Amino acid sequence: MLLRNPAMLLLPLLAAVVDLLISAVTPLMTDPLGGLGASIFGLFVQIVYMFAFGVCVIYASGLLRGTRTSFDVAWDEARHKSGGIILAAIGFQFIVYAAAYVGGILGAIGQYVLQLAAYFFLILTIPAAAIGGLPGGLAISGSIRAVRANPVGSAVLAIVFVALWIYLPILVAQFAIGLTPIEYELVLAAVRAVLLAYLAFPFAALYEETAFRGRY
Repeated sequence: MLLRNPAMLLLPLLAAVVDLLISAVTPLMTDPLGGLGASIFGLFVQIVYMFAFGVCVIYASGLLRGTRTSFDVAWDEARHKSGGIILAAIGFQFIVYAAAYVGGILGAIGQYVLQLAAYFFLILTIPAAAIGGLPGGLAISGSIRAVRANPVGSAVLAIVFVALWIYLPILVAQFAIGLTPIEYELVLAAVRAVLLAYLAFPFAALYEETAFRGRY
């Protein structure tokens, strides 16, 4: 489906480019301040990625349902739900940060366990906002309900996401020998864009199967 609908890559590619630009600019603006403010730039990049993912999830949902859809249709729907998606993304980042902070007080193991739990229960937050139309905290609650209704499927999806999003770029780096830094960053951006668009399909399928079960 992704190969037949390459327009899904547009916003993930744009998000990856924003990531590259912010990564280049952040040291120039924060190093004189001792790194102060770097986390804010990082939060902004994550929200951009999550919004782009929300558009992809909407697009994937339409394709999986077999309805007539396109990038313009998905973008228009995401634009109307943008407030809810952005608030959900901010809430997601805040809870994950809070889990890491509290876990850090308990030690390295506690930090790891709490962060893992936060990622697990909030993994469907963006689909809940993008497909379900639940804004902010309601999207977080919707994710928790969906995960509790299908813990096995959610766990598998979480493992696949972490494996692809975190470890695949590391694998790419091992084969990037000979590339200039700019070429490597461009390749990495392309890989991340493809991953976001590709993962939108299982995320959309799992959320709809779980959250809308028995509705039709």
